[in-house]
Amino acid sequence: MNRGKTIFITGCSSGIGYSTALYLKLRGHRVICSARKAEDVARLRSEGYECLQLDLADSNSIRAAVAELLAMAGGKLDAVFHNGAFGQPGAVEDLSREVLRQQFETNLFGTHELTNLLLPAMRKQGHGRIIYNSSVLGFVAMKFRGAYNASKFALEGLADTLRLELRGSGVHVVLIEPGPIESRFRQNAFKLYQQNIDPEHSFHRDTYRAMEARLQKQGPAAPFTLPASAVAEKVALALESPRPKIRYRVTVPTHLFAWLKRLLPAAWMDKLLASVE
Repeated sequence: MNRGKTIFITGCSSGIGYSTALYLKLRGHRVICSARKAEDVARLRSEGYECLQLDLADSNSIRAAVAELLAMAGGKLDAVFHNGAFGQPGAVEDLSREVLRQQFETNLFGTHELTNLLLPAMRKQGHGRIIYNSSVLGFVAMKFRGAYNASKFALEGLADTLRLELRGSGVHVVLIEPGPIESRFRQNAFKLYQQNIDPEHSFHRDTYRAMEARLQKQGPAAPFTLPASAVAEKVALALESPRPKIRYRVTVPTHLFAWLKRLLPAAWMDKLLASVE
């Protein structure tokens, strides 16, 4: 097993990012993590992590974090795990242009800008890993998740293109596709739903009631939900494998939907996805 790599991980305040930082650190890698809120950065530092403050929706924050990161790492970086993201719930027709833009600023534009700022160092050293945390919703769409679906579909398209453009450079591009994972994702999504969606004036008012219950449900809300450590294990494979896979699928639903999408006619797939709440 390859040890001692330096990896930068975004979105480490909880969930997948936090679990991955811990897992890789225990495997002997140097982990430099980031969080958006200053209090989370302070907490992570108190736990012994090297941590930077980074807001992916802010270009100034990204540039400052990259300068600090490369200074800490001596200008060299083996990998980045793009984990920082959030999910804005709501029917497509209830998403304003500004709300959709906010979803893309973090999930796509900020991630893209960070990648571009780190690539010169990876090209110079002749190797690197760019690991994107995508989703089952990066290749199948589910109702009332349109903003998140669109951001992850776009992320996969960008990653697939970048992988082709980096052939021969020594820099590998990898997609992690988790599916249902134990995290604070639903709780955070519910807050955004309350802020940005007006259910009382929506055609989907009645449907939103059921969605509210799902977002507030304690414990796993979907079958085959796995702990965040399941994603961390795949990130370790992407980091340590001499020839990493292009995609690492994590949960049963992700494997199942990937298989069904290849097998079923589009109309049948639509009927199946329309039944998923």
